[in-house]
Amino acid sequence: MTAQTTVRPNWPVLIGSSILIVGIAVWAIVLPDQAGGAIGSAVGWVATNLGWYYILTATVVLGFVVYLALSPMGRTKLGPDHSRPQFRLFTWMSMLFAAGIGIDLLFFSVAEPVAQYYEPPAGAAENVEAARQAIVWTLFHYGPVGWAMYALMGGAFAYFAYRRNMPLSIRSLLAPILGNRLRGWAGHTVDIAAVLGTVFGIATSLGIGVVQLNYGLFLLFGIPQGVAAQIGLIVISVIMATISTVSGVEKGIRRLSELNVVLAVLLLVFLAVTGNTRRLLDGVVMNVGDFVSSFPGLMMNTFAWTQPDEWMSAWTLFFWAWWIAWAPFVGLFLARISRGRTLRQFITGVVVVPFVFIAVFISILGNSALELILGGADEFGQTALSSPEQGFYDLLAAYPAAPVVIALATLTGLLFYVTSADSGALVLANFTSIIDDPREDGSSPMRVYWAVVTGLLTLSMLLIGGISTLQNATLIVGVPFSIVLYLVMISLFRALRTEQHQAEGFRATVTARVATVETPWRRRLRRVAEFPTREKALSYLEKTAERALREVEAELSAVGVDVSYSRSDVPDADLPTLVLSARFPDHADFVYQVYPVVEELPSYARRTPRRSDLYYRLETFTATGSRGYDVYGYTAEQLIADAVAHYESHMEFLRVTPDGRDASIVEDAPVPDWHTDFPTHKD
Repeated sequence: MTAQTTVRPNWPVLIGSSILIVGIAVWAIVLPDQAGGAIGSAVGWVATNLGWYYILTATVVLGFVVYLALSPMGRTKLGPDHSRPQFRLFTWMSMLFAAGIGIDLLFFSVAEPVAQYYEPPAGAAENVEAARQAIVWTLFHYGPVGWAMYALMGGAFAYFAYRRNMPLSIRSLLAPILGNRLRGWAGHTVDIAAVLGTVFGIATSLGIGVVQLNYGLFLLFGIPQGVAAQIGLIVISVIMATISTVSGVEKGIRRLSELNVVLAVLLLVFLAVTGNTRRLLDGVVMNVGDFVSSFPGLMMNTFAWTQPDEWMSAWTLFFWAWWIAWAPFVGLFLARISRGRTLRQFITGVVVVPFVFIAVFISILGNSALELILGGADEFGQTALSSPEQGFYDLLAAYPAAPVVIALATLTGLLFYVTSADSGALVLANFTSIIDDPREDGSSPMRVYWAVVTGLLTLSMLLIGGISTLQNATLIVGVPFSIVLYLVMISLFRALRTEQHQAEGFRATVTARVATVETPWRRRLRRVAEFPTREKALSYLEKTAERALREVEAELSAVGVDVSYSRSDVPDADLPTLVLSARFPDHADFVYQVYPVVEELPSYARRTPRRSDLYYRLETFTATGSRGYDVYGYTAEQLIADAVAHYESHMEFLRVTPDGRDASIVEDAPVPDWHTDFPTHKD
C-alpha cells in the first residue's frame, strides 16, 4: 500500500504567476489609460502579423486529434487497463459543457449572429444570405476547432496522469521533451505560462458573464448597470464559487453542471415551441448543412486579399486565442473526470457531443434573433450590435411570459457563471500545487485564493475597457501558450508511439505465455470451477506465488538485473499483493504484480453453503493495470512461466523502442495503489 500523499503548494509557480497577475491587475486599476493603450497596441500587432499563425495552429491541432482518434493509438486507455469511467455520459458531458463555455454561449448565441449579419467579413450585409452565413460563422467559432484544443490538452493530461502515473500538471505533458528538467525552472516556466493563459481566459468569460447578468438583474429588479453592480456580482460569484469548489468535483461542480444543462434545454424547448417552430427546425437542419459544406474552406481562410484585420481580431483570432487560453483549464478539468475512457472515446465525445448541442442552441437563438430583424425589428438589431449583453434579454422579452423566461435565463447564466468560476479555481489550484496522486485536488485555501485573484483580474480589465479589453488581453496571452500546444502534440505522439512499441513487444512473445506449460485437463477444470475464499487465496499467495516470484527474483539477480520483490497489504481485501520489479535507468521499469481483487460470488456458483458471498481473484497486473486473468491455481512453474513471459515482453518492448529508450519516462515511478479502482465489498 502506498503512503498517504499530501498536497502542498508549488511555491515557484504560485509566487511567479501571482506576481505577474496581481501586477497586471494593479497596473490596470492604477493606470487604466496606459494599460488600455499598451494592450491595444499589442493586439494590433498580433492581428496584423500573426493572424496566419493562429489559423494554422488551429488547423494543425484539429488534424492531429482526428488522426489520434482514427489511428490504432485511439484504443489507448486514459488510465490503467482495468479502469472504468467514473461518471456516466450525461454527467460527464454536463460538466464539460458547463465548465467549458456556459455563460459565453448565452452571450454570443445572439450577439455574434446579429453582428455577422450587419458587419460580415465579406459579401453584402443585411440580407437573407448574410443572415444564413451569420449562423455559419457563429457555429465555426464555437465548433470542432476549439473543442479539438480541449481534446488535445485533456487527452494529454489524462494519459500522462492516469496511464503514466505522473502528477496532473502541465509540465508532465512535456516529460518526453523536457526529461528530468521538468522539475526545474523549465517546468516552472511552462506551468506559469499555463496559469497566465488560464486565468485570462477565465477572466474573459467571467467579465462577459458579469456584464450580461448585470443587465438581466436590471430588467428583473431595476439594479442599475455599472461598476458598482459589477463589483457586487464579482464578490457574490467569488463567495458562491468558494462554497461550490470546496465541495469538490463530486458534490459541487457535478450537481451545478447537471442543473445548468437541464435549465438550458428547458429554455431551448420553450423558445422552439413558442416561436416559429417550423422555421426554427428548418433552420437547424439548414445551418448544420451549410456549416458542414463550408467548414473546409473556412478553416484556413486568412482573407489574404481583403484583409479585414479589425474583424479578424474581434472574431476568429479572438476565439482561437480564447480556446487556446482555456485549453489547459478545460483540458485538466476534463482529464480529472475522464479516467477510464479510451483516447478515441474521449476525443469523439469532446469534439462531437458538445457541438451537437451548441449547433441546436445557436441555431434556435440566432435564427430567432435574425427573424425579428428581418421582420422589421431593426432597433432590436442595432441594440444587440452596440450593446451585445442586451441582445439575449431583448430577444427573450419578445416571447410570452417574458419575466418568467428572463428570470430562468438569468438563473441559468448565474449557474454557468459560478461553474466557470469554481471549476477555474479548482484547476488553478491544481496548477500551482504539487500533487503526487492525480486523483487528488489542490487544497481548499488554494482554491479560495484563486477565486479571489480571478475576480480581481476580471474587475481590473472591466475598469479599463470592459469586454473588449478582456478579449484583447486573451488574444495576446494566447500567443506564447500556442507554442505549448505544439510541444504537447510532439510529446503525446512520442508517448503513444511508445505504447505501440510495448504492444509489439507483447505480441512478439505471445508464444511464451503460460500455455506452454502443460496442465492436465482435470486440473484445468477444477481451477476454472473454483471460487476461492480469502483463506484459500491467502494460502496460495504464501505457499505458491511468493515462492515462485522469489525464485524469479533470485535468477534475475544472478544475471545482474537490478530486481526487487515486495509484499504489501491491500485495503478492503485483507490480503497482500506481491510485486516483482526490475529497474532500468532512463527506461521503463518492469513490473509483475499478483493483486487480489474481491468479487461477489455469482449465482451460478452457489452450489454449496459457504460462510461468505465473496470470492477472491488473484489477477496479474503490470505498470499499466490488470491483464484481466486470474492466476489462482497455477502451479509454481506456471506462475514462473507467466512472469518470465512478461519479462520477455518487456525486454522486447525496450528493444523495439527507438534508441532503446522510453521517451515518457522521467524517473522511477512507484507501483500504483489500485484499490480505489475496485468497489468495496462487505460481507
